[in-house]
Order: sequence, then C-alpha cells, then structure tokens
Amino acid sequence: MLDTSTPAVTAGVAALDETVLGETAVDVLAERVTINPRAHGELLTPHLTEAASTAGVALTDLDAVVCGIGPGPFTGLRAGMVTAASLAHALDIPAYPVCSLDAIAADAGTGTPLLVATDARRREVYWARYAADGTREAGPAVDPPADIDVGDARVVGRAGSMVSASAREPSYPTAHGLVRAAADVVIAREEPAPLTPLYLRRPDAAEPGERKRVTEVG
Repeated sequence: MLDTSTPAVTAGVAALDETVLGETAVDVLAERVTINPRAHGELLTPHLTEAASTAGVALTDLDAVVCGIGPGPFTGLRAGMVTAASLAHALDIPAYPVCSLDAIAADAGTGTPLLVATDARRREVYWARYAADGTREAGPAVDPPADIDVGDARVVGRAGSMVSASAREPSYPTAHGLVRAAADVVIAREEPAPLTPLYLRRPDAAEPGERKRVTEVG
C-alpha cells in the first residue's frame, strides 16, 4: 500500500485473512514512514522496496495495490498515484483507491461519531465526518476550521488541533488504516474504481495570459 496525501511518505505490505466470523483481519507485515512533505517522489519507491524486503516478499508476490487518493496537495498525490498505477500495470494486478481520510478513520475505530481533519494549507483543512459505525456521512471537503461543525464528534488527524482542542491521534494514514478501508473490496476481488485523485481545489499555478504587446512611440 502507498499514501502520499500528507507530509507522511508511507509504504507498506499487509496480508488479509478472512476469519471464521466473516470479518477480515489485517496483518501489517512491514511499513516505512518518513514525515517529509518535500520527499514523496524521492522516498516512496525505496520505502516500498524496503517494506517488501522486510516482509520477506517480492513485489511480484503482491496480489493488489492499495493507494491513498487524498484529499491532498497536487505534487504529493501525483507521486503516490503514478507509482501505484505503474506498479499495478507492471504486475498486472488491481490498484484500489482509498480516500486517505477514510484510512485515518479506519484506524481511529468506531463507537462514537468521528471527524477527521488533515492540513490543506492556506489556513484550511481537509475533513470528513463519520457516523458511530464508521460510515462516512459528509465530505471529503476543504474549509476553514471555523466553518466546520464538530458537534459531539471525536476529532483526529494531523490538523485536528485546528478544529478542536481535544483532537487526538492517529495523525496520518497508516498501512493498517489504508488496507482496512479497502479490505472488503480486495477480499471480494471487486473491480477497482479508477485511481482519481481528490484534489478538491484548483492548483496554485495558472496558465500565463497573453503577453502584452510592446509598441514603440516615436
């Protein structure tokens, strides 16, 4: 699994096992994480190969790829999703997209309403709200923290403190959370949805306008 939607460059290898009760157990065999918002492209592939080596598996042994699709910044998301798509194509295996906020929610657990918030910069946060059973009820969206109604929800995520003083971990998507969020469709071998990034807003860069014509006066 791969995720580059936040400053955490995350790659890991996990095994899924359907239990006798019909639930799916997620066993993370190895994981590599570096918090560096400028190193997604540089570190992601080495993290993946190191995780596979530690887990004692070859990349050719993988049955599927799970990839966080954001919301997140343009540069970071591109690094993860291009890597996931290329790996899936080379190995002829499916690549399953996961909303990265869903992955954090999967790690946070159920039992109470939940709000996940990650840093969107520009004094805004990416957020999503979940019911007590883990079902996403709202989002993903991007808004100023003051515009988000927390209500009685637990708040988690790296930018949770921008929304609530009582925010808790997990802060970033983990290998366990990403695979847990995709476990049902992976076990069922469903056709994966397209790897479509959740940017949620337009990029900062813009196409240059028509250049002004300079006219000599003489």
